[in-house]
Amino acid sequence: MGAAGAALGAGTKCGCLRLLLCLRAGGGRSVMKIPFGNKYLDAIFSVPDKILTHGVILTHGAGGDMNFSHLVSLVDYLASRGLLCLRFTCKGLNIAYRTKAYKTVVEYLKSSGEYKLSGVFLGGRSMGSRAAASVTRQISQDDNEDFIHGLIFLSYPLHRPKLQSKLRDEDLFFIKCPVLFVSGSEDEMCEKKILEGVASKMKTPTKIHWVEKANHGMAVKGRTPDDIMMEISTQVFLWIKEIIEQEYK
Repeated sequence: MGAAGAALGAGTKCGCLRLLLCLRAGGGRSVMKIPFGNKYLDAIFSVPDKILTHGVILTHGAGGDMNFSHLVSLVDYLASRGLLCLRFTCKGLNIAYRTKAYKTVVEYLKSSGEYKLSGVFLGGRSMGSRAAASVTRQISQDDNEDFIHGLIFLSYPLHRPKLQSKLRDEDLFFIKCPVLFVSGSEDEMCEKKILEGVASKMKTPTKIHWVEKANHGMAVKGRTPDDIMMEISTQVFLWIKEIIEQEYK
């Protein structure tokens, strides 16, 4: 196991004035505003006590924002185990707009003087995962995909409810980095057999973790949200850890 892999699981000067707030060194959360055209994207850094070489960027689905409970739970878990995490809000149902915002966040983190990262994992929930897939396709076409080491798709919306004939898989077959799907076995927007078929055709290592009896919102009768998110967070962390360890062999 390499040094970076072994360190996982153990537990600055001000930024530009345009960012309004400076980042804190050491553990904790830092609220930020990232420039996006003539607007700003609200974002929060979750900074581990010891910053390693990799980070995670996450965003929300069609509704809500970066404070959606699933994102907060996952980020808290990953940051407590040594991963720098950045979650951000981008409202709107236009996937092209969401993708553009996501690309801005990736470029910001890559060029940040605060944290020297060798790579990031991109992800999101529902529509946020579609934006992560789309931005990864764009970046790979720019021949600059080395910074993205993997994708985390929470409740990927592969199709609309009861409309399995029209799939949202247009970006998935262009992805070159490893992909983790975390989906409910009873997700009305991601039928199990259809996702397994799509994943088998992708040209990159893929893994699917099924949350048994969960719907698109990751709700399971008889289980608490905390219990479900512990299952999800554990799976995501172990997958990230395995990829980082392989890089350092």
